[in-house]
Amino acid sequence: MKTFLIPLCLILLLVSGCAGPATEVAEEEPAMSDIDQRLAKYTTVRLSADLSSLTDRERQMLPLLIDAADVMNEAFWQQAYGDRVALLQSLTDERQKRFAEINFGPWDRLAGNEPFLPDVGEKPAGANFYPHDMSKDELRRAAVDNPALEDLYTLVRRDDNGALEAVPYSQAFAAFYGRAADKLRQAAELAEDEGLRNYLAARADALMSDQYRASDLAWMDMKDNTLDVVIGPIETYEDGLFGQKAASEGYVLIKDKAWSERLSRYAAMLPDLQDGLPVPEAYKQEEPGTDSDLNAYDVVYYAGDCNAGSKTIAINLPNDEQVQLEKGTRRLQLKNAMRAKFDEILLPIADHLIAPEQVSHITFDAFFSNTMFHEVAHGLGIKNTLDGAGTVREALQEHASAIEEGKADVLGLYMVSRLHADGELGEADLMDNYATFVASIFRSIRFGSASAHGVANLIRFNYFTEQGAIVRDAETGRYRVVPESMAAAIDALSERILTLQGDGDYAGVQEFLATYGQAGSVLEADLASLSEAGIPVDVVFEQGKEVLGL
Repeated sequence: MKTFLIPLCLILLLVSGCAGPATEVAEEEPAMSDIDQRLAKYTTVRLSADLSSLTDRERQMLPLLIDAADVMNEAFWQQAYGDRVALLQSLTDERQKRFAEINFGPWDRLAGNEPFLPDVGEKPAGANFYPHDMSKDELRRAAVDNPALEDLYTLVRRDDNGALEAVPYSQAFAAFYGRAADKLRQAAELAEDEGLRNYLAARADALMSDQYRASDLAWMDMKDNTLDVVIGPIETYEDGLFGQKAASEGYVLIKDKAWSERLSRYAAMLPDLQDGLPVPEAYKQEEPGTDSDLNAYDVVYYAGDCNAGSKTIAINLPNDEQVQLEKGTRRLQLKNAMRAKFDEILLPIADHLIAPEQVSHITFDAFFSNTMFHEVAHGLGIKNTLDGAGTVREALQEHASAIEEGKADVLGLYMVSRLHADGELGEADLMDNYATFVASIFRSIRFGSASAHGVANLIRFNYFTEQGAIVRDAETGRYRVVPESMAAAIDALSERILTLQGDGDYAGVQEFLATYGQAGSVLEADLASLSEAGIPVDVVFEQGKEVLGL
C-alpha cells in the first residue's frame, strides 16, 4: 500500500505548491475475515493436572478412561449433526474445519446457532435426534401408541413406510458405545476402590442396555475414589425441540481431596435451606436427598456435548429425578477449568464493564463458591409438578433446561446470602459474591441464545436490572451492584421461577422467557465492546494423554 500512497501524496504536494515533507499514510489493519472473527471468540487452554498423588494402577486406568470418553465425541457428532467425516472432507479451509470441530457441526453455538458455512440452512431445533421434516404434533400423536419415541435414550427415525420409529441408543450407537464399554471394563479390572470398580462395570452395562439408573445409583455410592469419569448420554440441552433426548458426553476427572474436604459440609445443609426458600410451602414440599456430596476436581478430558461451544465448569448429576429424591446428587467443581475461565475471561470483563470501585470484589474464591452453590441449588426446589402430572422437565419440555439453569443461578445466590448471614462462610465478604456474580452474568450471556446458561443469565440480568439490583452508569458504561436491593431481587426471582416450575406452566414459562430472555440494544453494544477489546468468549482445550505425559 505504501508504494502507491507515498508517490501520490508527493504529486499532490507538487500540484498544490505546498512546502514541507510528505506525510506517510498509515497502513490500515486488514479486516479480520468472518471465520477468523469466530475463531477469536476462543482462547486455548492447556488442560493439565498434577498426577503425583495417583497410584500406579490409577495411572494405568487414566488412559483407558480417556479413550472411553473420547468415543463420546463420535456419538455426539451423530446426534448433533450427522456425518462428521463427510462435512470435514468437504471443507478445504483449515480454519473452517477447526471451527466445525469446535461446534460439532456447521452452526456457531456462541451466535445462536447461526450457520457459518455457505449453503447451510438453520440448525434443526431437534438437532439430529429426529427426522428434520417431523413436527412436534406428529411425534405426540405417534407416541400415544409408541411411548419409546419420547424416551431419553432413543433416536426417532422413519421406517420404510414413513412412520416414526424409535431406535434405542444401544442399537444406533452400538459400535461407539461398545468400544467405550470395553475400555470401562478394562479400567474396572484395575480399580482399587470398590465403589469405582462397581460403577465402571455398571456404566459399561448401561451403555449396552440403555438402562442407566443402576449405574447412577452406583455412581452416587462412590465416596473414596480419586479418579472419576462421567460418561454416556446425559444432558438434554441439545434437543431444542422437546428437551427430552440425552446427548453423549464424557469427562475424566481427578479429585482434589484437600479442596473437597473444605466443601463436604455444605451438602448436609440442603434440607434447612429448602425449608427457607422464599416460596409458598407447596413449592418446597419435596425433601432433597441428604446423601449428596460436594467435591473439587481437576478435569483432564472433555468429550462430546460438554466440549461443544461453551465449556462446563461444574457438574450436578444424576438427572434422574428418582435417584435425586432417593440419593440426592453429586456436585463436581472443575477447579482447573474454572481457574482458566476466571483468569482469561472474567477478570478482563470486570476491568472493562464493572465500576472501578467494585472491581476489587471480583475474586476467584467468590467465583468458585458462586459456581459451587449454583450446582448445589439444582437440588433445591421441586422436581415434580404439583398437579401430579409428571416431572417439571416433562411439563416444560424444550424450556425446561433454561428455566432450571435460571433457578440454580438465583437459588445459588440465595444460598450464599443465607449461609453468609448464618456465619457459615467465615470471613468471606458477601459483596465479593455479589460483584463476581454480576461480572459472571456478562461472561455467560455471551454464550448466546442457543445456550440454556446464556438465556438464564439474560433473565437474571434483566430481572435484577428491573429490580434496581444492577445499575449502569450512562456516562462510563460501567455496571455496579446495589447490595441493598439484591436480597429483594433474589427472593422475587426465586419465587417466580419456583412457582412456574411447580405449576408446570409451559405457557407461563414461554412468556417469561420472551419477556426477560432478550438482550436490549445497550447491553448488546456493551457485549460487542468486549469482543472489540479482544476478550474471548470461551476456551478450547489442548488436552489428552500426550498433554498428561501418559
